[in-house]
Amino acid sequence: MVAKNREQSPGKLKGWAAIAGFLGLTPASAQRWAKEGMPVKKEGRFTVADPAELQEWLGRESHMKGPAHVMTQDADIAAALKESISVAKGKKG
Repeated sequence: MVAKNREQSPGKLKGWAAIAGFLGLTPASAQRWAKEGMPVKKEGRFTVADPAELQEWLGRESHMKGPAHVMTQDADIAAALKESISVAKGKKG
């Protein structure tokens, strides 16, 4: 039932488990990344994060021109690969 609620509000990740799951990390690793500057906020007793802000932060940390794409089960891998190739070609040219 919790997963359904998460799917219904894709604009916000609520709790360390959801944040870590989005990033493909353990909750402990996500907490460590937050201490290193990953954008998270406290809302009551929960820690929340915006997926777009996480992707932007990952892109900056990886020295990319734009946001990083986090591959989720719903992600269009082909579209993400095409965009990455496009960015890489632009970087070279």
